[in-house]
Amino acid sequence: MNPFEGMVCTAAAADLPLLGTAGHFTGWLCIEHPGAWGGDVIGDEVLGPEITAELAARTSAAQVRPTLIRRPGRNEFTGTRTVLLVSSRPEGSWCERFEITDLRQLFDIDLHLVDGPPPGIGVRVDDPVVLVCAHGKRDQCCALLGRPIAAALAADYPGRVWEASHTGGHRFAPAVVLLPSGLTYGRVDAAAAKAMLEAADADEVSLTGLRGRSCYPPISQLAEVAVREQVPADATALTVQPDPAATHDPTIVGAAVVTHRDGRRWRVTARTVPAAPRQASCGAAPKPATYLETAAVEQLPMLSFARSEQPTDH
Repeated sequence: MNPFEGMVCTAAAADLPLLGTAGHFTGWLCIEHPGAWGGDVIGDEVLGPEITAELAARTSAAQVRPTLIRRPGRNEFTGTRTVLLVSSRPEGSWCERFEITDLRQLFDIDLHLVDGPPPGIGVRVDDPVVLVCAHGKRDQCCALLGRPIAAALAADYPGRVWEASHTGGHRFAPAVVLLPSGLTYGRVDAAAAKAMLEAADADEVSLTGLRGRSCYPPISQLAEVAVREQVPADATALTVQPDPAATHDPTIVGAAVVTHRDGRRWRVTARTVPAAPRQASCGAAPKPATYLETAAVEQLPMLSFARSEQPTDH
């Protein structure tokens, strides 16, 4: 008998570590849509077939994550939608906000702009923006666990919090993403969510519930957090590069080098650990499960030069 049978997905995943589970996105297009979201933003043509087809092609070409957002609570649609264009690159991340009255205005945006500096097409957003996945049609855990967190944060931080469509990892709900940094969290309660945002406002990183930074692939996500657990560092002090060097240890699945702006470096290796099969979504059939864990954190020789203390875009 499957010990996870009948459980919601968050309960079934409760023993799985969070490290390296953030969705891998470096650009976001967040579109306010107070109405029903369906089960899939693109597949269910939530914004209508004509808009959705073009939006899918454009976001795919620019490698931008299309996300629906709405304010917590009940809100009537006024005809004007807020749009956030976000770059979550490792350095120089930014967020701009503007408003549209016709969804076709989305096609006036060159989504490849997320690969460069702030384009100035909207109002610059300086304070971290919070996305809380509340996509109940995708998975019930997101609605049941995400909406209370969104409401609690919105009460303390009005105007900065949005309920969002699927951001990845509903089994780790409540799932939260900070923009533009892309720092992604899971299993946060109201206190942890508030501490997360307080840290972000202070240019720091809360480690409670941290899954990884969305601009990095899974092993690099793990590597950054592994170093942060050992070394105090502000939000933008560390950068990560995959390490392609071969290893003779068959249990190691990859490595990454984490560099501090002062020149200190660490090589972090990771291994994949098998776990008992379980459902990844509520009501789904069990499937094999694995998770990443840190194998070693090795300090490397310090670079002879350090990154300059240039002001970042955020």
